[in-house]
Amino acid sequence: MASRRFAGSRFQGQIASHAMARPCFKIEREFPEPLAGVDEAGCAPLAGPVVAAAVVLDRVHFPRGIDDSKALPARQREAICARLYKVARVGVGLATVEEIDRLNIYWARMLAMSRAVEALGFDPAWILVDGNRCPRWERPSKAIVDGDAKCRSIAAASIVAKVTRDRIMADYAKEHPGYGWEHNKGYGTPEHYRGLDALGVTPLHRRSFAPVRACLAAKNGTAMVGSQQLLDV
Repeated sequence: MASRRFAGSRFQGQIASHAMARPCFKIEREFPEPLAGVDEAGCAPLAGPVVAAAVVLDRVHFPRGIDDSKALPARQREAICARLYKVARVGVGLATVEEIDRLNIYWARMLAMSRAVEALGFDPAWILVDGNRCPRWERPSKAIVDGDAKCRSIAAASIVAKVTRDRIMADYAKEHPGYGWEHNKGYGTPEHYRGLDALGVTPLHRRSFAPVRACLAAKNGTAMVGSQQLLDV
């Protein structure tokens, strides 16, 4: 009985240890240096740009605590981001709301990532991109699904992208109060929807997104049927 209890506790400990594992250089060591990790923030929100970052880490001197940005509290993200700008090569790119509406969010995301790599100011020997596809570029690269949870360089990029976009949305919140962007960063929260109902759509809202189109349709006296708008008569 005691041995079974010991085995069970050891198994649970292994699960806990695996769950707490952070991104590392294991996958990255398969590729030449300098290697850039690339990730983006802000695909799902109803407002604001999509922001991408590219980060080239020094594998000896890098900030401790790097993890998927979603797993870190805001204060820790900010501290790591500040450190990254001191000890790593960092490039940031974004795609505007207008570009999101013109290209769609998928291609706007790809555009932001391309701009982030260009912003590095040099050509990395290899690029690892979070997700299942790389932008259409002629660069040696590979997409890594859940890369921000596996690769330290991609996780670092996720932090820079998230911190940068959060700051942008906090600034936009001062220009357009009432939507709660300083809290929700443009995501479709109840507070944001209340703002849309009360204040309407701003130039920073993504008109290609269904909830924003529906709000515009309601304000303009039209009804939405699928992707079509019908005039009320």
